[in-house]
Amino acid sequence: MVDAAAIGNPVGGRTGGVYIPPFKLARARAQQEADDPASAENQRLSWEALRKSLNGLINKVNVSNIKHIIPELFQENLIRGRGLFARAISKAQLASPGFTHIYAALVAVINTKLPENGELILKRVVYGFKRAYKRRDKVTATGLAKFIAHLVNHQVAHELLALQLLTVLLEEPTDDSVEIAVNFVKEAGQILQELSPQGLQAVFERFREILHEGDIDKRVQYTVENLFAVWKSGFQDYPAIPSELDLVERADQITFEVGLSDDIDREEMLDIFRVDPQFKENETLWEQIKREILGDDDEDDADGGDVDAAAEDGGDDEDGHAAGGSSSQAVTSSASAGQKTIDMTEQDLINLRRSIYLTIMSSVSFEECCHKLLKLNIPAGYESELCSMLVECCSNERSFLKYYGLMGQRFCMLHQKYQDCFDDVFRQQYETIHRLETNKLRNVAKFFAHLLGTDALPWTCFEYIKLNEYDTTSSSRIFIKVLLQDLAEVQGLAVLIERFNDPYMEDIFAGMFPKDSARNTRFAINFYTSVGLGALTDGLREFLKQMTAALK
Repeated sequence: MVDAAAIGNPVGGRTGGVYIPPFKLARARAQQEADDPASAENQRLSWEALRKSLNGLINKVNVSNIKHIIPELFQENLIRGRGLFARAISKAQLASPGFTHIYAALVAVINTKLPENGELILKRVVYGFKRAYKRRDKVTATGLAKFIAHLVNHQVAHELLALQLLTVLLEEPTDDSVEIAVNFVKEAGQILQELSPQGLQAVFERFREILHEGDIDKRVQYTVENLFAVWKSGFQDYPAIPSELDLVERADQITFEVGLSDDIDREEMLDIFRVDPQFKENETLWEQIKREILGDDDEDDADGGDVDAAAEDGGDDEDGHAAGGSSSQAVTSSASAGQKTIDMTEQDLINLRRSIYLTIMSSVSFEECCHKLLKLNIPAGYESELCSMLVECCSNERSFLKYYGLMGQRFCMLHQKYQDCFDDVFRQQYETIHRLETNKLRNVAKFFAHLLGTDALPWTCFEYIKLNEYDTTSSSRIFIKVLLQDLAEVQGLAVLIERFNDPYMEDIFAGMFPKDSARNTRFAINFYTSVGLGALTDGLREFLKQMTAALK
């Protein structure tokens, strides 16, 4: 007679134990099950058999056999083994991220019949991503983000989860978070373009801002630029659902709205064996559910060809965006009279400004934009149009983008003529600064602060500023304040004081630090002190003290 304990643990542990021949073990288990099928030992044995069966089926699934694996999975008790199934899927996906699209298709099919299983897997994947991202575990976070993307593709997860995840990744961009976001958009971009085009547009605007800021590594910048190319191609190389894995009609899918900010219960107790006092009743109930599911599946297989054929229909129409332009001739010869006709409509200038604007707004990085602008072959004497358009585009942004400052810096360092043009633009902008709104005014000030802070623009442009009560307005004083505060932040206050005290540039800065009258000197001292730059006024204070003493 075989002992019951030996049946449950035939080898007695890792180091060996009592050996029972397989035929005797099978016979003893059959006898035990016949005596009491609901016993704790029999339930444990069936639990272990269920775990091994689920692991085996999930590990061998692939594109070619998924339609055969699914009926085999439904042969197992997926209600009792809900936790085991979720854990097996999660472990297999992290071990083989290249099979993520297959596991997601498998979950999508299971979810249509047993939505509790799909919801549990989604909750655990979202929870796992949050934990991995918080721990800066890039490998795990990348794998789980890919799983979430494919669950969104199959509409197991709502598309808002994808947008929320991208918002978190790009809110405080790092090299790793941007790289994860790029991979995520490649996987889920096509479905987002269909379901939430405005949300996807906002995501790419954020990517553009990150490129313009230039704070991420060059390698990551190249991946973002490649993502823009993928976007323009309509994600043709990254289909949301491959045709061979499109096994569920969208109308039959059940979608769960699980968010990153939700309190998620992973239901970990489902992974642990517990004795079920109603084991027989639950097994009988599962047999009934299984017959209903497999019967429905048989009917679905009959018209599966129609579903696959419908999946292949899709519009890949993309709007072609080709930038090009032709300039009209400003001066043409009249064959009849032999006279020259001058085009007073300035159509040539309008076309040039349009080409510059489209180039600036369509470029991904400042280097690409500078290269394209130089290839426009701007006629001699029209360089000022390029500089003024650059400043105008910068002023119209919601906040200052370093993208424009880097472009201005690059042009100033290319040739002296661009420095002269930006110097002239500085004068024009300062003279008409009262026409700008506060936000535009700040952007212009920050733009020129970047050029001055990097020594791309000579500091001789300060000669246009006369800091006194009569020659300034509230707008010009705000402009000067933002300009000097940004310079102090970039170069440091000590360096700024040293630059302004340069005796060689004393005549240039005479308007900034007026000494023509005590009234103007006091005005300048009060202004610099009120904007937090009182250290710049030491020379003026000493001059005022000497002037007061001389008058006495």
